[in-house]
Amino acid sequence: MTTTSAPRPPFDPEVAAALEALSEVLTPSLLPEMIPLLRRPNPALPPPSDEELSQGGVLEVSTRTVPGPAGDPDVEVVVLRPRGATSAVPAVLHTHGGGMVIGDARSGLLEVAGWAAELGLVVVSVEYRLAPETPHPGPVEDCYAALAWTHRNAAELGVDPARIVVAGASAGGGLAAALALMARDRGEVALAGQLLIYPMLDDRNDSGSARQMAGVGVWDRTSNRTGWSALLGDAAGGPDVSPYAAPARAADLSGLPPAFVDVASTETFRDEDVAYASRIWAAGGVAELHVWPGGCHGFDLFVPDAAISRAARAARVAWLRRLLDA
Repeated sequence: MTTTSAPRPPFDPEVAAALEALSEVLTPSLLPEMIPLLRRPNPALPPPSDEELSQGGVLEVSTRTVPGPAGDPDVEVVVLRPRGATSAVPAVLHTHGGGMVIGDARSGLLEVAGWAAELGLVVVSVEYRLAPETPHPGPVEDCYAALAWTHRNAAELGVDPARIVVAGASAGGGLAAALALMARDRGEVALAGQLLIYPMLDDRNDSGSARQMAGVGVWDRTSNRTGWSALLGDAAGGPDVSPYAAPARAADLSGLPPAFVDVASTETFRDEDVAYASRIWAAGGVAELHVWPGGCHGFDLFVPDAAISRAARAARVAWLRRLLDA
């Protein structure tokens, strides 16, 4: 496995063992020419089926097409609904990860389906267009269109419009944070919360943790440059990047819904995520921050049975329960 001479926090032993085992097939550094290969279907990692997403029949699973942004194509969403719900329930608008360049509406959806089954939630997961074919603002506007549709059709979906949470991991976490900013600024949807799982927030790619983790782990500084350049082109890292593309660019983090932010100690996004939570507090907002010691980016996916992975998943559910029962 490639290493760096810069000092860094050690990996958790369970995470380190998994990274070593994966080192033959997993590179920390994604280059643009690798994107088409990563988009090919992988028989070893098929997307979750409707049966799997139903959580043993607890959830109804459907695919819908909703109106897209003005002048753009419609947006496909996967909808999960609790069977037999007799009153309006909370909803999660899910935005998948994949560095803005890979993934689909079913990526990462099994964990979210688990939330829906345990807490009785509706989930709407967005098939947003990917970069570089669709640069900013296409992807985030697709997600906002799905959010607006969910809010507008709350009665049909059985959703309480006052209890809609945006949630996503990695690039999806960045999109969820951007949606919270857009919802605040556009004034059309009052969100109940934002659940940001190791979110991708800052296109400048120059934090201490980004430098520490160069060539190590999962999604290093080179990968980050690939993802941001796909989304923003030559504007990445420059002076004129919208906070709706890179939420760390927002000058004002006041007036946002309560946030849950989690990240690992040994990953590229650590410092930008900690800074984002700190700036929410500085603006008088509410945020819960977890920094999981020794985790790599996506540790809960790569090492699902590790102690820190189990703790991370439990913390997310606990936060959602407290938020939505309040």
